[in-house]
Amino acid sequence: MSPADLNDSVTTPPLGPPLDPPLDPRVHPYRGDIAADFLEGRVAAKAFVAGKLRRLGAAFAPVMSKPVFSQFTAGDLQASELLFGEDFTVFEDTGGWSWGQCGHDGYVGYVRSKDLFGNLPAPTHWVSAARSLVFPDNKGEYPATMSLSMTAKVAVETVEGDYAKLLSGGWMFARHLAALGETRPDFVALAQIFTRVPYLWGGRGGMGIDCSGLIQVPLAATGVPVPRDSDQQADAIGEDIPIPEDISALHPGDIVYFPGHVGIHLGAGALLHASSHEMMVATHSLSEVVARMVERHGKGITRVRRL
Repeated sequence: MSPADLNDSVTTPPLGPPLDPPLDPRVHPYRGDIAADFLEGRVAAKAFVAGKLRRLGAAFAPVMSKPVFSQFTAGDLQASELLFGEDFTVFEDTGGWSWGQCGHDGYVGYVRSKDLFGNLPAPTHWVSAARSLVFPDNKGEYPATMSLSMTAKVAVETVEGDYAKLLSGGWMFARHLAALGETRPDFVALAQIFTRVPYLWGGRGGMGIDCSGLIQVPLAATGVPVPRDSDQQADAIGEDIPIPEDISALHPGDIVYFPGHVGIHLGAGALLHASSHEMMVATHSLSEVVARMVERHGKGITRVRRL
């Protein structure tokens, strides 16, 4: 397979007045020079274009805040991560980078064009294991060709014995897959599967995971779609719970927010989170995390959300 041609036709209507307050550019695809056609009349841009649906054909790919035309450097920020089979609507393709919007959460960013395909089959299943391998045979005896992480999407052609044949090529262990629409029941148990997975800013499980990814991915597996960033999640998940004086009284599964950080209360004052302090998903004392946040940011728990 090769990436499809992405030559879009562009129209250039007159600029309209900007909104006050402006739309959040993290989830609305617009810049000063170009914007999605469905935002015409809502934002100011020199050109409005129709998007073209593509799917990720790599195991994972960083969604960048800006294109990178040489090697990654310290100033190049990974905003999120796209997983195999996930949709990405492209509004601009230039210099090897496609600017567009993730289908699963609406996040806007840049993905390498070579990893996006217009002919990847529509998915029928999602990866329900923390990680599962794609093999060249239906026995799992040969070296794997790809490793896919939880919530990556695949198109199953047929199932033979224990293995599912993919329309995109290769075989996967069938019990590591769930049909689209099928969900898993226990958000906390799913999140705990990621224990000791490396911390990665913007990660959703491909190479690592960050604190808000540890909320988003397990909740998606339970059928609850949530936004990407922690501040967005704090306004969208469940309902607000008053912060108790005795924080150990929080319920298991409560989602605890701090300045720029989030974790899951496991009960008895334990917090599961993707920790940049230890650079992996770990369980710490909630009071220890609160103290660290107060020392670093002058503030501890900011909000608690309960499903």
